[in-house]
Amino acid sequence: MVQARLFEEKAAELYTLGHIFGFCHLYIGQEAVIVGIAHNMQKNDSCITSYRDHAHMITLGVPPEEVMAELCGKATGCSKGKGGSMHMYSRAHNFFGGNGIVGAQVPLGTGLAFAHKYKKDNGISVTFFGDGAANQGQVYEAFNMASLWKLPVLYVLENNHYAMGTAAKRAVSGQSLKTRGDAFGIPTISVDGMDILDVIEKSRDAIDKVRTTSTPIILHVDTYRYRGHSMSDPATYRTREEVENVKKTRDPIIRFKNNLLENFDIDISKLDDIEEEVAGVIENAAQNAINAPYPDASELETDVIL
Repeated sequence: MVQARLFEEKAAELYTLGHIFGFCHLYIGQEAVIVGIAHNMQKNDSCITSYRDHAHMITLGVPPEEVMAELCGKATGCSKGKGGSMHMYSRAHNFFGGNGIVGAQVPLGTGLAFAHKYKKDNGISVTFFGDGAANQGQVYEAFNMASLWKLPVLYVLENNHYAMGTAAKRAVSGQSLKTRGDAFGIPTISVDGMDILDVIEKSRDAIDKVRTTSTPIILHVDTYRYRGHSMSDPATYRTREEVENVKKTRDPIIRFKNNLLENFDIDISKLDDIEEEVAGVIENAAQNAINAPYPDASELETDVIL
């Protein structure tokens, strides 16, 4: 979680300094979600998410240096500098994006689940989407297919309560997002996405069931993003007091740190050492990304069908 947090904070800094262009969506505040779920994934499981994807990449094992270089559009990036913030990809880590269209990753993730079932490789698809995407029609077409064909997919609904600038309470009809799978016979498990231990425990049970029964499950994860929708969003649609209250009472890193200090024989200096070590890795990744070359113009014609 510390790695994801410090990476995103450094990305924000490089964006402000003009090293990162275009859109840049940060994951600050939501780190426990991907970290807790990835803890229970197997190597051959597939993962796909939206454009808020940096933390997913590095948590799944992609070197931070490659991800930072990709953000800066450099040739050493994980997608050779051609994907940028919103379209990262790593076949070696079974990570299929980074998808820029809201909700588009859900049918793709369902297709990945179909592939796992077809190949009988015991893998599952872990498909992340947000509360905004939960109102997209293609999501429910995918739910129907997954339930009908009994596909091994874990749908992770990251409800950070704001779809761009629209509060979920203003955009969600019906009882709540927790009931959206009911019509398709897909069970939903509620998770405190600001508590790493709750995420680990409940996602473990869900992943095990998806894997053993080859049936879809939805994790409704209550989380919160501290920054705006993207770096260009001043987030004036919510109060500073609201954000600060979440930081003080629910921050996933602080909560887990306090848990370790209160319930286990751990010296705070060890936790400080971890943070210092991670900070060094992130700083090194940033400097290497800044100094790396841009891709050659010939790269425009590679990895595409002309």
